[in-house]
Amino acid sequence: MNFDYSVLFTHEAMSMLAKGLWFTLQLTVLALIGGMVIGTPLAMMRLSSNRWLSAFAKLYVDFFRGLPLVQVLLVFYLMMPLVLQWVTGAQYPKPLGALLAGVITYAIFEAAYYSEIMRAGIQSVSRGQQNASYALGMSYGQTMAQVVLPQALRNMLPVLLTQTIILFQDITLVYAVGWKDFLGAGSTLAGINNRPTEFYVFVALVYFLICFALSTYVKRLQKRIAIIR
Repeated sequence: MNFDYSVLFTHEAMSMLAKGLWFTLQLTVLALIGGMVIGTPLAMMRLSSNRWLSAFAKLYVDFFRGLPLVQVLLVFYLMMPLVLQWVTGAQYPKPLGALLAGVITYAIFEAAYYSEIMRAGIQSVSRGQQNASYALGMSYGQTMAQVVLPQALRNMLPVLLTQTIILFQDITLVYAVGWKDFLGAGSTLAGINNRPTEFYVFVALVYFLICFALSTYVKRLQKRIAIIR
């Protein structure tokens, strides 16, 4: 009953919230792309007959899936400037920008999850199609690129989108290193205006609407894929 909705619609509040939401969306999309780029080779390594490649991919997946994301964020945030200082020979460590550091961290972490999704998608394609491709003279790379991966992507698309929703929600953990995402912007405004209820409820509502819309789309997509099958 004591809500003051007017504090949400000031120029300062809307500008800061918009910047925070844009940062969150950017980081989500770029981390998704980076996670897929790293995760796809990992999935193929996991399925490889080469035991060393398979063991490396399994170790990578088990290692990152066994760590809390906030701990990985803290380690990368603190260690990356020191590593770059050592590589470049700079006199002082230079912090990376929030977006770049976030993309690197989330892409490396999420690759462990995306690789398992990719592996399941590849295994969902009939082995007979791969054998038929080899019989036609196609190489392993051509078989994967032209026969297996397009079908695997269709099969695993709902799960990929579900993991992306989780990634979108996990972006809120960047508060641990002081980056201003959507939740961080709402928290800052709540402190400045001394109106935490209004800002936290508004931020929660926006997150709910975005995640609900994406979840609804995933359910419809699953039904369409089931019909195609």
